[in-house]
Amino acid sequence: MRLLFDHNLSPKLVFLLAEQYPGSSHVASVALDKASDNDVWTYARASGFSIVTKDSDFNDLLLMRGFPPKVIWLRLGNCTTRQVADVLRSSYGVVEEFLASEEIGILELN
Repeated sequence: MRLLFDHNLSPKLVFLLAEQYPGSSHVASVALDKASDNDVWTYARASGFSIVTKDSDFNDLLLMRGFPPKVIWLRLGNCTTRQVADVLRSSYGVVEEFLASEEIGILELN
């Protein structure tokens, strides 16, 4: 379950969630922090990542292109990095089931 955290999320999430989501990365770590959503999408697809974002643009890309990559859309509003990490930790089972599904391309967490 390799997650790619979008630029609107803290790079610290990679370390905070390393135990549950090993192999995850942040767009800044792969020189995509200033890249277009299309470039992030292409990288995630080619590299086997699922995108984690607070941005609705990836939902639009999913509707146009299908999946992979899958998208985890955090609908949390303003919150701390720790709160984002807590949501992803507490939702681990749901995320695992979502990523294993061949029928669903987006998961909204709030």
